[in-house]
Amino acid sequence: MDERRSKPRLSVHLDAEWHGGEERHSAQITDLSEGGCYLDTVGEVMSGEIVAFRVLLPDGDWLYLEGEVRHHRHGRGFGVQFVDLNEEQVENLARLLQIAREFGPEAPAISADLVED
Repeated sequence: MDERRSKPRLSVHLDAEWHGGEERHSAQITDLSEGGCYLDTVGEVMSGEIVAFRVLLPDGDWLYLEGEVRHHRHGRGFGVQFVDLNEEQVENLARLLQIAREFGPEAPAISADLVED
């Protein structure tokens, strides 16, 4: 596969939750960049679909994002390109990327029980 990303990706271990239709699905974000991320999950999506999801931040708060599905692997997960990020989302994303850069692949996973709010 050709490398089409314009932003470097960093390995992370972040709990996430995404919405597919009327269903919520848990996921693990395994890599992250300024432009997108990969969600390791079993739910099904289609290329081009806009997916809303939230990512657990180190302070225990959630970062809400939307992304366009750029590629997917049946039963394994999908990659998204972020769409319509506001200033707060960009700042929180930059903070997550800074943490990932500082700790590298040895960073502890950021996780919590995924419960409905």
